[in-house]
Amino acid sequence: MTVHRYLPLAAAVLLAGCNSQRDQVAHDVAMAPADAFLAAVAAHCGKAYEGRVVVNEPRSATPDPFDGKRLVMHVRGCDDAAHELRIPFHVGDDHSRTWVLSRTDTGLRLKHDHRHADGSPDAVTMYGGDSAPPGTAQRQSFPVDAESVAMFRKAGMEASVTNTWAMEVEPDERFVYELTRPGGRKFQVVFDLAHPVALPPAPWGADVKP
Repeated sequence: MTVHRYLPLAAAVLLAGCNSQRDQVAHDVAMAPADAFLAAVAAHCGKAYEGRVVVNEPRSATPDPFDGKRLVMHVRGCDDAAHELRIPFHVGDDHSRTWVLSRTDTGLRLKHDHRHADGSPDAVTMYGGDSAPPGTAQRQSFPVDAESVAMFRKAGMEASVTNTWAMEVEPDERFVYELTRPGGRKFQVVFDLAHPVALPPAPWGADVKP
């Protein structure tokens, strides 16, 4: 009788274990594209690549800060490459921009670290968003998050509250950085991963925590 009494409990424990295992497998499968994407970018740690603007529309009537400037990305911050990468984006002599790509419990997060020449943070910095499912090993999209929307509104940057950023990687071929907004705004830079270039200077604020 005692044995029979404990059979339902044993079955419940076994079922809970199976459910937990299934949940873990499902989580691992869902995370595989994010991990593969991060690993593909991390494979270029320590190298720099030149890029060019391939789409910038609609064109603004004001001078564009990217026109005529040498564009270089540097996969630099690789101390914990499985969880975070820091990728400075140099625009001519402007070393203020760093993309921060990090692993979260549900995917990836992209933030933009903007600094002044003295290393101090810009008033608008560390904005971005979390990856939108389903991402792939080649492309991840990042809709603007609530924190960034509040930051943009405080700074009077209303156009930016609908931003979606995206990154693409084709190992040893190309890396793409993209910004889009509803209504037709699209900005895209393509970097040539087949031809590394000389390393640029350290980004502004490289030794200062965000």
